[in-house]
Amino acid sequence: MTAEMVTPAWMHTQISAEQYDSWSEEQCAGIEVVDGMAVVSPSASKRYNRLARVLANALDAAAGPAWNADTGFDVRLQDVPLTNRRPDVIVYRSETIDLTPTRPEHVLLVVEVVAPGSETTDRIVKVDQYAKAGIPFYWRIEQAATGIPIVYTYVLAPATKAYRDGETFTGAIKTAAPFSVTVDLGAV
Repeated sequence: MTAEMVTPAWMHTQISAEQYDSWSEEQCAGIEVVDGMAVVSPSASKRYNRLARVLANALDAAAGPAWNADTGFDVRLQDVPLTNRRPDVIVYRSETIDLTPTRPEHVLLVVEVVAPGSETTDRIVKVDQYAKAGIPFYWRIEQAATGIPIVYTYVLAPATKAYRDGETFTGAIKTAAPFSVTVDLGAV
């Protein structure tokens, strides 16, 4: 059995922004598009989804009226070739809530929760893509051997379009730029 027999035909051809925009939210939910090619994301575990939701809720409460924090929607990093990423948590300008697609200039922070199978993408590939798109802050959350999450933060250096290492938190975030957040991730 070949890959072509198992996967739909659209996964073997480049997808344009116009094609992608014509798809329903249900069709887009389980994929990201990188350089015009669909990348299927594995289903997340309940623990992974809960961690993202708890963090999004805490960030949303701390952000104030100028910013929203949400999970589960695309950020259009580039139109040609199409690159849409679906971060686990996004903090974006509240006045852009109805604009689709969400663009990097609307986004303050993206968070990726590292899951089995996404380690290289979350640690290397997405870091570079988000930085080149100009997103000011990137957080990566990983589960330590103890089960307590570790949060790695990165801050964009605009002149180089590269992230520099920020603070690292274990289990709880006490203060995180650009606003204060207190989250006990060990309880998730």
